[in-house]
Amino acid sequence: MRGLRFLLLVAVAGFCFAATAPKAAAQVAVSVGVEPICPYGYYDVAPYACAPSGYYGPEWFTGGVFVGAGPWFHGSDNFRGHVNNRFHPEHGYKGPMPKAGEKAVESKRVDAAHFKGNEERDGRGHVTGGKK
Repeated sequence: MRGLRFLLLVAVAGFCFAATAPKAAAQVAVSVGVEPICPYGYYDVAPYACAPSGYYGPEWFTGGVFVGAGPWFHGSDNFRGHVNNRFHPEHGYKGPMPKAGEKAVESKRVDAAHFKGNEERDGRGHVTGGKK
């Protein structure tokens, strides 16, 4: 009987402590840093490495300037653009990759007539289903 009374006292004390505990306010902040400066754009997934020429189609560039991708996308909400995902490391690409800050080489820029896109995406990196 004494053990039951002790157990009941511990349970009541635990309930009182739980009821009076201050609520912790969670603060969530997501920071991805500064937008990479890459000559032909950067991949839309972390670690946001520079993408080689030929990965993004011409609709991703306005006046030769990349419209961004992923967290730094600054195009229209209904944007759709083609990529050639064979130039993505997740699809086996192991070719040359430009470094952040490098200058674009005009002879490497891909125009609409020579671009070979195989996937359509929105600016946030989501595949939209359109094929080129």
